[in-house]
Amino acid sequence: MRLVPVILILVAAQACAQEGAPVPDSGRWQELRFSAAEVAARGEDSYIAQVVDLAAAGKLDRDRALLGRLRSISEGLVRVAIALKAEAVDWQWDLHLSSDPSIDATCLAGGKLLVGIPFLKRLHLDDGELATLLAHEIAHAIAEHQREYFSEALLATRRPELPLDVLQERLDSDLPLQMRLARLSAIQEREADQLGMVIAHRAGWPPSAMLRFYRKLAADSVSAPLIASHPDAEARISMAKGMLRLFGN
Repeated sequence: MRLVPVILILVAAQACAQEGAPVPDSGRWQELRFSAAEVAARGEDSYIAQVVDLAAAGKLDRDRALLGRLRSISEGLVRVAIALKAEAVDWQWDLHLSSDPSIDATCLAGGKLLVGIPFLKRLHLDDGELATLLAHEIAHAIAEHQREYFSEALLATRRPELPLDVLQERLDSDLPLQMRLARLSAIQEREADQLGMVIAHRAGWPPSAMLRFYRKLAADSVSAPLIASHPDAEARISMAKGMLRLFGN
C-alpha cells in the first residue's frame, strides 16, 4: 500500500517536467504539453512526405554544389546546437534543397532542414550569410518552437484531450486560432534571430556576415514581403547591429 503514493508522486513529477522548459541561451520559459518525441515524429513524417513529393516532381537537390556548401556549413552549426541542447545529438539531422519557388527555408522539429534554391539565388548569399540563414532555422528547432506552438494551440482550444494530428488539422483551417497564436509566432521569430546569431558566432562566422544577411533580406522583402509573424526589416537589422557590437567584428 505504501508504494502507491510513491508511484503517484513519480508520475506527477514526470508530468510536471513535461509541461515546460527554458529556451536555450535566453532562458525564456515555454509551456510544453506534447512530448518532444511526438512532435519530432510528426515533423519527420511531414518532412519525408514533402521530400518524396519534391523528388517525384524533379524539384529536389538539383544543385549538388550548393547542397554540398549548405551541408558543410550546417555541420559546424549543428555542433554548436548540440552544445546548447544536449538532446539534439540524438536527432537525425538532414538537409535538402528544393527548386520550388514557394519554399524559402525551414527546419522542422528534430532537425529536418529544407531550403529553396530560388530564394538563395535571389539573395546571392556568401557562406557567412548562408550560415546566418541556416542558424536561424536551426535555432527554431533547438528552441522547440514547433512543440511550443502546438502546446499553446492546445491550451487555447481548452480541449486537453485533442491528439496532435487533429490539432494540426484545426490549425490549418481555424483562422481565429491562428490569430490568437500570432503573438507567440512573433516572439519565436525574434528569438530565432537572436539565438541563430549566437549559434553562427559560436560556430566561427563573423557578425558582419549576419548584418549583411539581414540587410539583403530587408532589400528582398520589398519585392517579396515576409509573413506577418516575422519582425520588420529594420528591427532585424537593428538587432544584428546590436549583436555585432556585442560580438565585435
